[in-house]
Amino acid sequence: MIRISQIKLPFSHTAADLKRQAARELKVPEERIENLIISRKSIDARKKPVSYVYTVDVKLSGEQRLMKKLHNRNAVLVHPVSYRFPEPGTERLEHRPVIVGTGPAGLFCGLMLARAGYRPLLLERGETARERKSTVDSFWAGGALKADSNVQFGEGGAGTFSDGKLNTLVKDPKGRNRLVLETFVQAGAPEEILYWNKPHLGTDVLIGVVERIREEILSLGGEVRFRTRLTDIDVEEGAVRGVRVRAEDGQEAYLACEALVLAIGHSARDTFAMLAEKGIPMEQKAFAVGVRIEHPQELINESQYGAGYPAELPAASYKLTRKTEGGRGVYSFCMCPGGYVVNASSEEGLLAVNGMSYQARDGRNANSAMIVTVRPEDFGGTDVLAGVEFQRRLERAAYQAGEGKVPVQLLGDFQKNQESRSLGDVEPCIKGGWKFGNVRGIFPEELSRALEEGILGCERILPGFSRRDAVLSGVESRTSSPVRILRGETMESAVKGLYPCGEGAGYAGGITSAAMDGVKTAEAVVSRYRAWSPV
Repeated sequence: MIRISQIKLPFSHTAADLKRQAARELKVPEERIENLIISRKSIDARKKPVSYVYTVDVKLSGEQRLMKKLHNRNAVLVHPVSYRFPEPGTERLEHRPVIVGTGPAGLFCGLMLARAGYRPLLLERGETARERKSTVDSFWAGGALKADSNVQFGEGGAGTFSDGKLNTLVKDPKGRNRLVLETFVQAGAPEEILYWNKPHLGTDVLIGVVERIREEILSLGGEVRFRTRLTDIDVEEGAVRGVRVRAEDGQEAYLACEALVLAIGHSARDTFAMLAEKGIPMEQKAFAVGVRIEHPQELINESQYGAGYPAELPAASYKLTRKTEGGRGVYSFCMCPGGYVVNASSEEGLLAVNGMSYQARDGRNANSAMIVTVRPEDFGGTDVLAGVEFQRRLERAAYQAGEGKVPVQLLGDFQKNQESRSLGDVEPCIKGGWKFGNVRGIFPEELSRALEEGILGCERILPGFSRRDAVLSGVESRTSSPVRILRGETMESAVKGLYPCGEGAGYAGGITSAAMDGVKTAEAVVSRYRAWSPV
């Protein structure tokens, strides 16, 4: 197969145009091309008019002979990686593997184990994706917060209520990334996620995709228990022997197991505390905090595409980074084109925000987190959970600033450290109630100054970014896990049979990387154990 890169075509091209250009790059007649697969597609807005750029994989006879005489640095012979799951190990499983959490890491670990015949048991403190959506919608409409089923907890994990980005920077020599994307497509995601350079799945699509992955796990003999929270791990002689769980109705149960996967997510603070009490090896970890900033999506579109851009182009995105005079990095994170800021709280009396988009990305505003990295020296204290307490301090201040609602402040007033009294031309797109409050006052002043300097500095890159009426809300505090549950090369903790996994354990940063880590963890379990059977 020959891979051709840097094929640039005008916005209004056809599939026939793409094949024709591929043939020109190879200097062969079109009819020689037996098959053409789009490997990558992106938008080039650097020069106007806007164009598409493709990388395609072409199959035709005599590829080796052709490449010997073809002098085109954009064309290379490739041998696509085909993912291979490992052969089962020999160690006996007396009980089925248990997976805690049904975010991307837990779901994909469970799916791969189920496909291999291991009949895993998945435990989820929250509700099914569809029930969870109803609960979250009710909370945003002014209802009570449900501590175990909200934007952070429930089937699909925190990524279900996000922009649903599927791109990752994780190196992938074994094809796990492609496996994850293909699984999403099999579960109902649009096929374009296989080749768009920045693919995403909106919340409205993700819910159905997650449900179908669960259905496959069940069809293969797996089990999923919702509204069931992990309360304790039974460890004897340095090895896992079982777990204790509590259902929503208060009933408790003991589940014996030798293989336990912890895919608990970055907000499982009670579980982190339990693990610390039991002496499970953990360490503090840097993360980032900041605000959500909203601009009109039209401003971003014109900045990225130019005036008079084709209306059919997708809502434009941006990625911004600045370094302050004090040496702190400020950068955009989880940018949501045509999206919404959402109340992402999971504890009473505390408030956190996140960003979310639907598949169409057709909201009137663009939003992203503007965040600054915080390190253990910023937390104050050497306790392994000091980062958790730092997050809680900020979230408590945010809750107080908005009197229980999302606190909102215009950028101009953030600079003046004063509460806003009215909006400018930017009207917030927020899921959940909001109220004017002093967002700047949520943070230690050093972080506030860094955020201000970073946001103002981005004006040079994206004109209009520092407009006075840009809407800030806070606090963005759940960017990643504040701890790392240590594991070795075999994916195990120092406790035998305990497999920390995904974003909550500190080994991933987004939907795709978490899912890939789930696949990798399943490989580790399978490589050690024979498949479990109830007979």
